Amino acid sequence: MTAARVEAAAEVLVGVVHTTPLEHSPRLSQAIGAEVLLKRENRQVARSYKVRGAFHGIQGLSEAERARGVVCASAGNYAQGVAWACARLGIQGRIYVPSNTPRQKRQRILALGGPSVKLVVTGSNYDEASMAAREDAESSGAVFVHPFDDPATILGQGSVAVEAMAQAAERGLRVTTVVLPVGGGGLASGMSVWLKERHPAVRIIGVEPAGAASMTAALAAGRPVKLPHVDTFVDGAAVGRVGDLTYDVVSELVDEVVAVPEGAVCTEMLELYQVDGIITEPAGALASTYALQLAGTLSADEAVICIVSGGNNDVSRYAEIVERSLLHEGLRHYFMVTFPQEPGALRYFLEEVLSEGEDIVLFEYVKKNNRETGPALVGVELDRADRITGLLERMEKSPMQIEQVPPGSPLFSFFL
Repeated sequence: MTAARVEAAAEVLVGVVHTTPLEHSPRLSQAIGAEVLLKRENRQVARSYKVRGAFHGIQGLSEAERARGVVCASAGNYAQGVAWACARLGIQGRIYVPSNTPRQKRQRILALGGPSVKLVVTGSNYDEASMAAREDAESSGAVFVHPFDDPATILGQGSVAVEAMAQAAERGLRVTTVVLPVGGGGLASGMSVWLKERHPAVRIIGVEPAGAASMTAALAAGRPVKLPHVDTFVDGAAVGRVGDLTYDVVSELVDEVVAVPEGAVCTEMLELYQVDGIITEPAGALASTYALQLAGTLSADEAVICIVSGGNNDVSRYAEIVERSLLHEGLRHYFMVTFPQEPGALRYFLEEVLSEGEDIVLFEYVKKNNRETGPALVGVELDRADRITGLLERMEKSPMQIEQVPPGSPLFSFFL
């Protein structure tokens, strides 16, 4: 793969996909101390950059391959790109998605593909759906189109870099850093192939979710490895094993791969929405989540490009997004409280344990057969994270048995 081949793919996509905006972010620029530009692939066809790789790969099939139809597996965004490409090119496709794929993405797949596609929901994560799709391709003879570990897909995704750097050059900006999300590694591979040949001084940083840090694991092992557990919250980047091809490219060309907590991603999603007016899915906020850590490392005349990779977020997920953000920011805490078997115990908790700026957001008795005296799961929200010290001190002095529920405890299933 070469920069010239990425440029050829970009030419194929002219007039097919959108030229998405490269927007200045006042919030991030002020926080970092350098010019921050958001490449708005959430405004792409199907609201994700993955349509670039999907269309480029499928349009390159021979007539015989097109007649056999295509099969793919995806967490949702690549599937939408495949569905759109199938409908546009008149090709039949079967699309496998895992059960954690948001309903909004499933509905969009069917809407974009229409009668050209069939949707199959199977498995609990991308890797299980991918296995089912491969079995389908082997038994039916359909062409399996890979969402990231395929040269044609990678070259199409690389067109994001060609477009973004041209837009920055038109404005006379000196781009020194590009921050992009990493799932299976297709976008990182395609962009780095082009950037390292055309702009070798640009630093490339790949960002993946801490709960699905498959590229970090691969780099540590010196080869792609399967994660023992994958947190599927950042569904667009929740890949248990990166590709062989993408690993080779990323390990050679990407300067740094980092992982960020899912809670931090949620906080950035809310900032993008409430301050910048940008709707993203979790994977779409990965790059700008990490970009905040560049504060103080860049000069004012440098520019940073962050790829906002997708905007397919189900509105029903926002309650969980807010919850995860508050937990990450230290503004919400949960406790198991066993009240003494005496009158006024709850009033004591409200008046003597809790203080100003500390509010109960959840109160659930655990033992249903003794509601007056049984232990309760209590959620407390703080207006400042540093209030937790005083709250814990008052809890320690109280006559009640109080145990803080740590993040990751099975009890979190009550409220996440």
